[in-house]
Amino acid sequence: MREQVQIPELNSVGLFRFAWRQLTSMSTALILLLMLGVASIPGSLVPQRTQNPIQVTQYFKDSPDTARWMDRFWLFDVFGSPWFSAIYILLFISLIGCVLPRTIEHFSAARALPPATPKNLSRMEQHQIWEANGTELATARDWFKKNRFRVLETEGSISAEKGFTRETGNLLFHLALILILVGVSFSSLFGMRGEAIVNVGERFVNNPTSYDSLTYGKLYRDSNMPTFMLTADKFVAKYNVVTTAPEDYTLDISLLREGQTQVEKIRIKVNSPLTMGDTRIYLQANGYSPVVTVQDSKGNVAFQGPVTFLPQDSNLRSIGSIKVPDAEPQIGFIGSFLPTYARDGVDGGVSVFPEALDPRLLLAAWSGDLGLDSGVPQSVYRIDTSKMVQVGLKALKPGESFVYPGGVITFEGYLQWVNISFVTDPGKKFALLGGIIAILGLLASLFTRRRRIWIRIGENVEVAGLAKNSAPGLEQEVAEFVRKLKGDK
Repeated sequence: MREQVQIPELNSVGLFRFAWRQLTSMSTALILLLMLGVASIPGSLVPQRTQNPIQVTQYFKDSPDTARWMDRFWLFDVFGSPWFSAIYILLFISLIGCVLPRTIEHFSAARALPPATPKNLSRMEQHQIWEANGTELATARDWFKKNRFRVLETEGSISAEKGFTRETGNLLFHLALILILVGVSFSSLFGMRGEAIVNVGERFVNNPTSYDSLTYGKLYRDSNMPTFMLTADKFVAKYNVVTTAPEDYTLDISLLREGQTQVEKIRIKVNSPLTMGDTRIYLQANGYSPVVTVQDSKGNVAFQGPVTFLPQDSNLRSIGSIKVPDAEPQIGFIGSFLPTYARDGVDGGVSVFPEALDPRLLLAAWSGDLGLDSGVPQSVYRIDTSKMVQVGLKALKPGESFVYPGGVITFEGYLQWVNISFVTDPGKKFALLGGIIAILGLLASLFTRRRRIWIRIGENVEVAGLAKNSAPGLEQEVAEFVRKLKGDK
């Protein structure tokens, strides 16, 4: 009988080494990369708290039980969830553990000379033999130098190798992926994104309460915000009179930085943002804010000022709501602003050009409880009319008034507004550099052909070649080498 061999159990060190080898294998890295892509899908299908908190609230209102279960699995905050972070961190560790040892080994081997000429060259690819004339070794030496081969010359033979850049490019590509992950991590931890709608003529002071939407990185703090104040002085939009497509947007601002008394006059365009350290200020969108005055039945002014309306099409047909909780009873207006008014047989009032050439304000007045005291967040652009009664409809030109039961609203005019995006993205430089290196590494890996060529001189000349990774072109290169050795043209 055979003696049974008992395999010892793995201790903690051995178990750790086994787990480390499995985690840092290339197959594991590819699986984790696939898992990261799959894990990102819910973030694009389910509304996220950081992007659309109102829609998340509406989800809880419409399907409270389903929403609670989804919230337990972090589906409303996918990219900040523990399971997404775990995949991300494991991928990061896997790539580092897989690529760095290979990189160190590769660059150590890059300084080494090619291996010595094998004894039996006839087993190699593209083997040729012919009678020597005594000049082949010198010719081979010159040809290898001209074609940038690394050579190892021994008595009567030369071993030459080139194409080492192929593996270098492959490793640079994977190192660049790590650099991109570092950049994304920096932006996620120390970045900030905010948006604010500013009417022309108004000021914006850079503090958290001034933003319409604001998202912080995990380690970003209010104290990291640059201190400044800007005023939107003038906005000019140019449109094609035939296609109505925008041709140019220009925003002139007055900027006052922290510690300065001199106001700077700066021009911002869509592709020319304002840069302040790691923060960039972009001009994104524009629209109109109708200016209205609402008086109650006693003639008291219950509301006065511009109200932001959101564009719905390329001709800037905009919708919005005017909420007047101080009126008695409460009144709300659902409105459409048409910069260049026209009548359409199907849609009624439409805008035929985005510039305000013939503006109209279409209003539907609703009386009743606006629901502002319910504690449930509401969109400033919509009104819940479930507990209200419609009391009138009216189309107004600038300067006209609409008398409804319980008061009057006057369309005073309009202001243009601009949507300004504030982005602090400290990791973008790393991500950009990583992207460039990845492309260069990929090109080097794809188009570099690694091969070895040997020549041995005795009574006969023996030439052989070997293509690494079955790269094409070896036959032509060996044929050219042989022609040079034989002196053929």
